[in-house]
Amino acid sequence: MFKTLRLSFSLRNTYRVNSILYSLKQIPLLKRILPDVLYQVQGFKIFANVLSVIWEIISIFIGKFLYFTTMVCGIGLLYEETPVDQAFLHILLFLTLIGAWTNTNLFEPTRDKYYAMILMRMDARQYTLTNYIYAMLKVIVGFLPFSVWFGLEREVPLWLCLLIPFSIAGAKMAVAASSLWDYEKRGFVYNENKIRKHLWILVGLLLVAAYGLPAVGIALPKMASTTLFIALIPAGCVGLWKILNFQAYREINQQLLAQLTNQMDAAKQAVKKSSEKSISTDASIQSKRKGFEYLNELFIKRHQKILWKATKKITFVCVALVCVGLLALYFEPEGKKAVNRLILNWLPYFTFIMYAINRGAGFTRALFMNCDHSLLTYSFYKQPKFVLKLFRIRLREIMKINAVPAFVIGVGLSLLLYVSGGTNNALNYGVLIVSILCMSLFFSVHYLTIYYLLQPYNAATEMKSGTYSIVMSATYFLCFSMMQLKMPTLLFGVMCIVFCILYSVVACILVYRLAPKTFRLRT
Repeated sequence: MFKTLRLSFSLRNTYRVNSILYSLKQIPLLKRILPDVLYQVQGFKIFANVLSVIWEIISIFIGKFLYFTTMVCGIGLLYEETPVDQAFLHILLFLTLIGAWTNTNLFEPTRDKYYAMILMRMDARQYTLTNYIYAMLKVIVGFLPFSVWFGLEREVPLWLCLLIPFSIAGAKMAVAASSLWDYEKRGFVYNENKIRKHLWILVGLLLVAAYGLPAVGIALPKMASTTLFIALIPAGCVGLWKILNFQAYREINQQLLAQLTNQMDAAKQAVKKSSEKSISTDASIQSKRKGFEYLNELFIKRHQKILWKATKKITFVCVALVCVGLLALYFEPEGKKAVNRLILNWLPYFTFIMYAINRGAGFTRALFMNCDHSLLTYSFYKQPKFVLKLFRIRLREIMKINAVPAFVIGVGLSLLLYVSGGTNNALNYGVLIVSILCMSLFFSVHYLTIYYLLQPYNAATEMKSGTYSIVMSATYFLCFSMMQLKMPTLLFGVMCIVFCILYSVVACILVYRLAPKTFRLRT
């Protein structure tokens, strides 16, 4: 078993090391310094191996920490009427059930499994069991410090905090075993990457139970949650017995990995078809403008589905949510105080919301897939004056697209603030509107700037920039971390406005100076 674990980790580590070295070569400053024979340099391999091991250790804990701080405890702060221990156990229990069904750690087809079991012909049963046990140990070790830390803060007994990681692992093993029994009975192979519709419905119901019930003052009694957590441990033991005694792992993995290769081929076709479907084929679409204004207007009109139509849907949902909020405050006036306090202290939370609804990523992807990947092959298109002119036109368009839902959210928050009791400082109303619009401006500028400075695609529309991926990941984590920040609306709003304006100025200067050199097809 230890030999198999060592070989599988070595295989996975080699793949990860090569990815790290490739990403380093894509960073502009390092690309000139690092040698072309980077993969042959022993020192760099050792460095990449160290990074890989560090990441393996960090990955055991970081996801669990974010899980508790946001999904469990972060949202749990909104339910002030429910006892903290009761809300904590209620939310964690239902999320555990969701994780058990959607992330078993047993039925996920991955590249390292394909390399090990198909190409290297390793023993499928031994490989699967070794890596599964290792995955369950990571679950227990990763959850243990945070279940104790956050559980004790919410007045959960220490003994139960210590049992929770084993309950989470038990839930996963019980669900995995049920899928193995289902395979023996019906021959159906469960694939975590292709969740069926009925399972999505189950996930939706469990999410409603996790967050919706406490919102209306209903939560499982502490004793009931405790009993269910304890019951998951013997259920997991039964599941582990089935997992250890199951014999047909090669057959299951052959089917799963055959689906993986098909998915890889289908994914490329799906991207192409999706890109084509997003373009309107209406021959009557015309423009009376000239030059790049003509090109831009045709692009916008032919991509209504993923730009303005999507924005209109988001705006409609935002209007509906504001109306629901106003009606809720009208019929439940006792909730005004809580809503007022949330709006005056949780404006940073909307950074992630604006990140989630902005159309910048889709806009730049569509620009390349359906426009730039062809035009960048012409030398005139890469002339500095044309690059900068088209950048200004596109920035104007994406700002307009993102500004509509942002304005609705800003006005809606101001209305909710006024209806929920108002504020002593009238500046809060204006700051709410302007700061949300500035967040929209930031993401519009950010995505288009990164696209022009790091243009990540090659002629085959494959992403080839490690730096671009790093920047996008950093953007996500920074916005995600804002969900944990609590700050007075006036203070954060003013800081946000100033930052967004300064960022926009600096970004436009960088594009002006660098984009004529960086906006090109990757090789």
